[in-house]
Amino acid sequence: MTKPIPVTIEQTPKKSFATAADWPGWSRSGKTEKLALEALAAYAPRYAVIAAVGQRRFAASPTVADLEVVEHNDGSGGTEYGVPSHPTDHDARPTDADEAARLAGLVEAAWAFFDRTAEAASEELRKGPRGGGRNTSKVVSHVMEADRAYAREIGVQIREFVPDDKRAVAAMRDAMLEVLRAVRDAAPLAGRRWPARYAAHRIAWHALDHAWEIEDRTD
Repeated sequence: MTKPIPVTIEQTPKKSFATAADWPGWSRSGKTEKLALEALAAYAPRYAVIAAVGQRRFAASPTVADLEVVEHNDGSGGTEYGVPSHPTDHDARPTDADEAARLAGLVEAAWAFFDRTAEAASEELRKGPRGGGRNTSKVVSHVMEADRAYAREIGVQIREFVPDDKRAVAAMRDAMLEVLRAVRDAAPLAGRRWPARYAAHRIAWHALDHAWEIEDRTD
């Protein structure tokens, strides 16, 4: 590695998240900052599949030594629940046309990976700490409902739909990607809470977290 990977930390006394500041969706947690950084590095080969779409430059095998913590933030109940919940100063950086297209492309790749993973999985998933008793269709329903909430958060109003309505899902995603592809300053989208970089990260992270859950719970 010739250039460190900027990482932000969101932490509480019980849980920490380590998030790659420039790679939406690449974020992992641990009981401590050290464990979160170790988990982030361990998941790089899995995230490389997402980064490879569009032939983006990405180091698939970094070590913790390659990660540079550039920001610390206090977490909250959401952090302890298991969600990277707070936009960072790095998320407040503006995006030009190229960067906005890159971020949107990574979100789109995360969605596509989630779809492929869910479609290839059996309905019955192995029970255990990753998701408890929820099976594939329930995971899909959860992700679609969360994306509808995320759409509202960035100013896109989406009517309720059934999770297997592929036309409705595609329309929702197209509208969300249109928002993310626009050139942005540091202001939160739709006058709410999330700047564009954090929105891209949160949306991609949620899709990938549950795609990896399905993989981990598939026999």
